[in-house]
Amino acid sequence: MEQIVEDIKRFMNQIRKPVKLMEVCGTHTVAIFREGIRGLLPENIRLLSGPGCPVCVTSVEDVEKAMAIAKNKDLIFTTFGDMMRVPGIKKNLSDIRAEGSDIRVIYSPIDALKTASENKDKRVVFFATGFETTSPSIAATLYEAERTGIKNFYIYSAFKLIPPALEALLSSGDTIIDGFILPGHVSAIIGARPYDVIATKYRKPSVVTGFSAEDILQGISMLLEQISTGKTEVKIQYKKVVREEGNLKALTFIDEFFEPFDAYWRGIGIIPLSGLKLREKYRNRDINSVIQTDISFNENPQEPQGCSCGEVLRGIKTPAECPLFATACTPENPVGACMVSTEGNCSAYYKYHLT
Repeated sequence: MEQIVEDIKRFMNQIRKPVKLMEVCGTHTVAIFREGIRGLLPENIRLLSGPGCPVCVTSVEDVEKAMAIAKNKDLIFTTFGDMMRVPGIKKNLSDIRAEGSDIRVIYSPIDALKTASENKDKRVVFFATGFETTSPSIAATLYEAERTGIKNFYIYSAFKLIPPALEALLSSGDTIIDGFILPGHVSAIIGARPYDVIATKYRKPSVVTGFSAEDILQGISMLLEQISTGKTEVKIQYKKVVREEGNLKALTFIDEFFEPFDAYWRGIGIIPLSGLKLREKYRNRDINSVIQTDISFNENPQEPQGCSCGEVLRGIKTPAECPLFATACTPENPVGACMVSTEGNCSAYYKYHLT
């Protein structure tokens, strides 16, 4: 690892200017803090956190609709635990459960399907959130529901896709990024090829990186090598897990059940073809096709006054530059979505930077 750090210093001596690198994945953000990566790097390398936390980017509209659906008395609403405290306009799913709604925290979508098989007199809904990492497991669960004839299982799809979000950041002009530390888990599913537009159109280097300290430092070194030579390519550091073509079986499952659509990202806005919705032949599994809500926004509501979650997700600000950070907004009392999940940018910054 010492040699990798020396290589990083050598590349920076060749570059001779400050460099901004964005780690896209929330797991990388946590690992960078936990492993003390910043302390090993030259001061003129700045690491920015990106929009790679699914809890953080789930829109207020999706949260509000999920809460409205969960209030139905003949329904069981299931979700991953992190989603319970994601703020809507005034409340979250935890508040709605305290008011009497049957909302259950599960650890796998197959648990939601099991709940449906055990409660056939009720509709059972799974709040399907996450990136390309989790969508194959939901697709496989839908396949199992179809195969076994469990008709009372539905999903609310709030899936997001990472490559369109990165392109949106680069095209906005708001964020200055010299290179991307790409997510290992997402890339294990989609491979490296979907990121090619970053290198070809926007002329930015990127490296798919693992999660150990050595992996991350090697990924940074590979980025700096590209910057120092003027190359812009998509490289894979995490070769023991990630292939160029991705996981073809998982991609086939996703393509069978889902299709892309224009989705709203909290703090960023609408990004073309960045979400996943059920294909028409499986639309009967979409709870929105069964239960209509009167919730609709011409524009998604803004973050609470003073909250900088949107700027943090876009790499414009660090969490410490938010006026609410560590005062009004803490992991115990989160104001913005970035403080909710353990992989949220603000939560990770709070846990590791202040201790």
